[in-house]
Amino acid sequence: MKNYPPIEQVQGKKEEVQAMFDAIAPRYDLLNRILSFGIDRRWRRQAVAMLREHQPRRILDVATGTADLAIEALSLDPEKVVGVDISDEMLRIGQEKIERLGLADRITLRKGDAERLPFSDSQFDAVLVAFGVRNFENLEQGLRQIARVLRPGGVLVVLEFSRPRRFPVKQLYRFYARHILPRVGRSLSRNEGAYQYLPDSIAAFPDGPHFLDIMEKAGFKDLRWKPLTFGIASLYKGTT
Repeated sequence: MKNYPPIEQVQGKKEEVQAMFDAIAPRYDLLNRILSFGIDRRWRRQAVAMLREHQPRRILDVATGTADLAIEALSLDPEKVVGVDISDEMLRIGQEKIERLGLADRITLRKGDAERLPFSDSQFDAVLVAFGVRNFENLEQGLRQIARVLRPGGVLVVLEFSRPRRFPVKQLYRFYARHILPRVGRSLSRNEGAYQYLPDSIAAFPDGPHFLDIMEKAGFKDLRWKPLTFGIASLYKGTT
């Protein structure tokens, strides 16, 4: 297993991420649809589908945000879905969405830090994370916490942005991420830094085989990596 530089460990990142998501929470869902051209919904369905063969009864959604993935996870007919996030505003909007859909008896949202998950050991059959691991202050520590709360044989599925590697998608995506995405995001969210942070964090994230190495170091095995939509996003899967 290779050793990669700890670019995913950034002191003070947690507080900045929390403040940023609190600020953009009211327009977060709208921006996701616009900036991804609606593809983010399909990506979430594919993430949940990777758990179907395992038939998990208790599912944890880490960095749940406005609970889109937690709601999608109900398609697996689990006994319970729990979502955890550090942003109060994202959780507030997620809770409103859950109550509006009449799902409050099936999904519970809690405030919590991915690197100090407020759950006992071996509590969940499966964990999902969508577009969240990139924001961990200490990536390996967050993954170790996820492994801790999973039962032996439990499954982690991560959906995260990645970098296309082939011409011409690589060049087109780089132009979109650097020039179009920040401008559109800034105009719609009224937040100067949030949608500059997005391409910067994607560029710094150790995606593909690098991320699988970090998952292995954190205690996961049976690792899989599946690029989506020309590599713009990726699914990662591992078991404890």
